[in-house]
Amino acid sequence: MRNLLLFAMVLSLTVGCSSAPKPSAPGAKSLSGTDEQIFIGDTIEKNYDPNVIMKRAEAFFEKEDYPEAIIEYQHFLDLHRVHVLAPYAQFKLGESHFKRVKTVDRDPEPVHKALEAFQKLLKDYPGSRHEAEATDRIHACHELIAQAHLLVGQFYYRREAYLAASHRFETILTQYPEMDVAADALYYLALTYNDLGADDWAREKAMLLAERYPNKYAKESRRLLAELNSRRPAEAVTLSEAQPNGAAPVALSRATGSQAQVSSQPPVVAPVTSRRSTSNGVIAPQPTLCRLGVAC
Repeated sequence: MRNLLLFAMVLSLTVGCSSAPKPSAPGAKSLSGTDEQIFIGDTIEKNYDPNVIMKRAEAFFEKEDYPEAIIEYQHFLDLHRVHVLAPYAQFKLGESHFKRVKTVDRDPEPVHKALEAFQKLLKDYPGSRHEAEATDRIHACHELIAQAHLLVGQFYYRREAYLAASHRFETILTQYPEMDVAADALYYLALTYNDLGADDWAREKAMLLAERYPNKYAKESRRLLAELNSRRPAEAVTLSEAQPNGAAPVALSRATGSQAQVSSQPPVVAPVTSRRSTSNGVIAPQPTLCRLGVAC
């Protein structure tokens, strides 16, 4: 009888220990239902499934996690470039880069990456339903790049690094002449040439500024032209222009600027430092053209 009771006690202890919950491993985290489903279903095959990749990319994009979205959209394009959703993935890749753009004074890499992605969409998938929107985004990227050039050029101008500043302003006028910042670039380019002492170039840009943007920079262009004209030497003589039918060349008089007839004899070619004698005995200095970087 005593042996029977001892056996029953051992049996009850064994059953109780086996039914007790096992302790979790130190540092282990419990998974929610959704996370557990993703963990179980994320197999190697699904890493190549276009629908799964696109859903992951869209989820990251909706959460504004654009770096992760970029990875997923690019992963989709690397594996499924001829898929029906490939144009959409290419457009969303550009959008993800574009959404990372903050201001023009920050890192310009996202702008250039977005521009590259949108241009690739137009090249690789012509006629897609995203073409019009991608074209608008390309224009917006160009605007941002032009604004960045203007900002850097103004920075150089304030630091009196005039050659570096002129390069930035010229880049805007050459590559983005239709942008809104082109007027500002032209104005600052005229100021830069003025501070460099390149009066001919400064006068040219100031006149162009008054012609193209009379409503925005009329006052500034007049002021700059007046300053440039005030520095002109009183004895300046312009180059003569030959008249048709063998007529005598016409030159501007020194004081009044009116036209005056000079000798019909061909001018004598002489060094810049020499003087030229005309038939009426007038001694006139040879005219010279001063440009940036050329000694006069």
